[in-house]
Amino acid sequence: MIKAEFFIQLIGAAFFLILNIHLSKQDFSDPEIANFISYRFLAVMLLAFPLGFYIKGKPLKPFFMIGSLGVPLVAISLILAIEYQHHSLLPLLFILWGVVFTLFQVSALPYIMRNTVAENQSHAISLSYATHSFGTILSGIIIFGSGQFIKGIDEGKILLFISVLGFIGVYYLLKLKVDVVVPVKKGLQWKSYDWALLIKAIIPTFIIAVGAGLTIPFINLFFYHNFKVDSSGFAVIGGISSVFVAVLALLVPNIKNKLGFKKGITYTQTIAVIALVALATTEIFADYWWALPLAVLCFWIRTPLMNMAAPMTSELTMNYVGKKNQEMLSAIMAAIWSGSWFFSSQIFRHLIAEGLPYAYIFYITAALYAFGVFMYYLLIRDYEKRKQ
Repeated sequence: MIKAEFFIQLIGAAFFLILNIHLSKQDFSDPEIANFISYRFLAVMLLAFPLGFYIKGKPLKPFFMIGSLGVPLVAISLILAIEYQHHSLLPLLFILWGVVFTLFQVSALPYIMRNTVAENQSHAISLSYATHSFGTILSGIIIFGSGQFIKGIDEGKILLFISVLGFIGVYYLLKLKVDVVVPVKKGLQWKSYDWALLIKAIIPTFIIAVGAGLTIPFINLFFYHNFKVDSSGFAVIGGISSVFVAVLALLVPNIKNKLGFKKGITYTQTIAVIALVALATTEIFADYWWALPLAVLCFWIRTPLMNMAAPMTSELTMNYVGKKNQEMLSAIMAAIWSGSWFFSSQIFRHLIAEGLPYAYIFYITAALYAFGVFMYYLLIRDYEKRKQ
């Protein structure tokens, strides 16, 4: 499953690195790009919650298979629609992209929780999260190498090539034999879930997700407009960042065992927030020679530290809500991330249309992150009391 997930993430990472720049070069404005991106998150927001009900008590391999086939197919269609200027199809294709991604991603964490013993869960979750980093590393190498050694190639052709590579994930899913199913009562069992626990578990994620949606999807535009960093350049920056993310993600189980959830989550995220504030501030000094190196350094600090908390927060919240709530929590988390990113993308679109600098938008993200970290601190305290 994790090998198949890697090829899904390979496509997602490539599109994260250069799709916005490609759209910008095709004369789409930043508000238009933000609007397109928001459609993907709207689809996930609407689908993830009912999907959480639906997958409970069902085999997960069919959902993985639809995602592994659907993501590259939709990605190819999206690039062709941009290439041949079928712009009216873009909202629909972004929605479909969100749907097929959701089918895979919502199912991944419940699959790990069902099919691994407790002592292996930290490692499995960390490895699953690391697939995005490894996907970013490989896609960054492909993007940079193509730009350097293939004359006249543009972002669209590179994305098409990487999308075709994504079909390899189907091969690994065909080899997937283990798919434990826990029987449940038929029908919609609202009362079978501990909603109070679920709400407590999702509050910190919701706050952080709203902030993240104002920044993460548009970080390449920040570098492109302020420092003229093109696709190849940002692919290198993002690729190196993902090396750090991957290394730290694989160290998460050891870090968690040494520091515990409280220090492991709050310390790493607090440093990441400080780095984000410094990154945003470089826009004000963009004309100075040192601003770009400092911005890249801050990006390399913020990204791995923020990402390394994700496996820990996932394990924390999954154990906090208990086994009978885990599928629902996975679905709600996907809905929260995508729903908040949908609204954040729309907010970003309006803020940037009004001429607000990227720096100020990133400051808003930092404030939301800081509040979210504090809420995680309270959740960890409650979790430790419940364990005792």
